[in-house]
Amino acid sequence: MMQHAAAYGQSSLTVQEAVSRALGAHPALSASEGRVAASEGLQLQAGLMPNPRLILQTENTRPYGNPAFQFWRDTDNFAFLQQPIETGGKRNRRVEAASLAVERAERERDVLRWTIAARVRQAYWQAAGARRIYDLFAETVRNFGQVVEYHELRVREGAMAEVDLIRIRLEAERLAIAANAASLEADRARIALFREMGATEFPAVTYADPLDQWPGAIPAPNVEQALENRPDLRLARTAVEASRRNVALQRANATPNVDLVFGWKRTSGLDTMIGGLQWDLPFLNRNQGNVAAAGGELRAAEASLAAASALARAEVNSARADYEIRRRQVTQYLGTLRDRAAESQRIAQAAYREGGSDLLRLLDAERTQIEAQVLYYRTLAEYRQSIAALESAMGVIQ
Repeated sequence: MMQHAAAYGQSSLTVQEAVSRALGAHPALSASEGRVAASEGLQLQAGLMPNPRLILQTENTRPYGNPAFQFWRDTDNFAFLQQPIETGGKRNRRVEAASLAVERAERERDVLRWTIAARVRQAYWQAAGARRIYDLFAETVRNFGQVVEYHELRVREGAMAEVDLIRIRLEAERLAIAANAASLEADRARIALFREMGATEFPAVTYADPLDQWPGAIPAPNVEQALENRPDLRLARTAVEASRRNVALQRANATPNVDLVFGWKRTSGLDTMIGGLQWDLPFLNRNQGNVAAAGGELRAAEASLAAASALARAEVNSARADYEIRRRQVTQYLGTLRDRAAESQRIAQAAYREGGSDLLRLLDAERTQIEAQVLYYRTLAEYRQSIAALESAMGVIQ
């Protein structure tokens, strides 16, 4: 009897539950939430006004000379505030750019959620198909054990040559090896599923969504709707808008700020008021480099959006074509193939019992029937994966 990771009492798992668990606890999403929070902090900082500056200053201090030095009589003392005033709408441009940075971080989180959901759905059907193939081999090994016992009895009774029993045992060992390989593949696929879900434990589960329950035909995709809904294109459009806002910010930064000065002065024992304005003269530095760099980033973002849109169109059409091919295989060929293989096996078994066929023909029919079953479940898994790929290409997350 073969052993497998599956055991009694294991929990069941649907594809929707797998996706929900992944989106609820994936470590990569927690990191993405942290980046969103960091962007929100920078947005808060961008809206703050510059602090005023307090300046205390004294002049004409001397420790020597005649007449004798008196501090309050002979020094000039200043106390004034200097308040920078931002011009050119810098603060508004800065807040707009920071707001787009927050939105961009949120879009990146949505892309990550979309990617994780797509990978989990693919891994789920891969695991479900691998487990179903293992179950097929395990059941075949159990049934073939009875065939071996039957032929051992016939050899003991002298009704069959021992060489045929050797062939039967070799076939049983071949099936056991194939079953072990299928068990290993099923375990790998299960672990891969939980890895895509972001889990740190990999328990045995049953896959509750039936592999061989064929869903109805999916309507032809609306490519324009897909381009509107896909998270990666939303991110690309946000990147373009963020680049535009950065261009506006860099142009605003070229406008010199004005510093307003107001305060008190004491000179020769007299108290007076002082006031003034200060600003940079934009003769040499007009922020030309940053403006040019921002313009280059804008052009790059627009080109990336165009490329992503073209790729998305290709992905939708490719996913639709793959789905149509898989669906045609499932609905038109698979059932007939499996039925014919099963019928061939039944005829070969009946002929063998009646002595009208040799053992090699029976074993060949058994192998063909198993291969047809394996192909059936593998194609079903690929069909389910094609549906998941088409949904992902359309921008579906859950």
